[in-house]
Amino acid sequence: MNLRTLTDIPPWDWPEGTGKLLLDTLRNDATSEPDLLLAAELAGDVTVIDDELAEELLSILCSSDKAEEVRARAAISLGPALEDGDTHGFEEPEYSAIAERTFDKIQASLRALYKDEGVPANVRRRILEASVRAQQDWHTAAVRAAYASGDESWRLTAVFCMRFVPGFSEQILEALDSDNEDMQYEAVLAAGSQEVAAAWPHVEALVTWSETPKHLLLAAIAAVASIRPPEALATLGDLLDSEDEDVVEAVQEALALAEVSPYEDDDPDDPDDEPDDEGDA
Repeated sequence: MNLRTLTDIPPWDWPEGTGKLLLDTLRNDATSEPDLLLAAELAGDVTVIDDELAEELLSILCSSDKAEEVRARAAISLGPALEDGDTHGFEEPEYSAIAERTFDKIQASLRALYKDEGVPANVRRRILEASVRAQQDWHTAAVRAAYASGDESWRLTAVFCMRFVPGFSEQILEALDSDNEDMQYEAVLAAGSQEVAAAWPHVEALVTWSETPKHLLLAAIAAVASIRPPEALATLGDLLDSEDEDVVEAVQEALALAEVSPYEDDDPDDPDDEPDDEGDA
């Protein structure tokens, strides 16, 4: 087993010992930067991350000797563990990816590093993006400052964070009209996550326009189910006939989230809805 083979296997099918392989790779000073980046990325998956891997990712993030890209990747990979802890709590430790003490240590470390302007800006951006997965009081001001900075990269980070931090409906609507496609994408996801009702015309237009880029279409499909669940089938139903399997799967997931059956408009008394009888003549 090696790192490259893991990228071809769904995380839930990773073999026993994957966590140790990732930990050993992260700890090995001889690991090449590409392998270190990959190991840091894989180590963030909730199927493998534990206290040891989280501590090692945090150590890499805190190390000024590590490459900026590696530190940024380590920060991002701490996000899922934070979200898992924030969502499920720690009353049943056996079901938590990391222990509460590790969770608290990560939160405190991320806040301190974010406030340290000596840390490279790209690393600080990723720290903010990871830390909002378990929201704290300081995030609202940090996201507002990032959005108001005038720097396109920081604004993109801010809109990403608006998925998790409420109170930014006005900024989300503004970002939907951005010429930056990445900004639009993050704004659509944020609009869905925060159920921004005023974003509906924009989201609906993305779903119905035949030229919508695929990644924006998938984001808009998900947003439909959050913003107007009762209209999910009417809005998305035609896409069930798409030749793109990813689109069909996204629609099915959205309808499930909206608790709508793709067949609910069928009339059980309508003979045209009944399957053909192919019995003996």
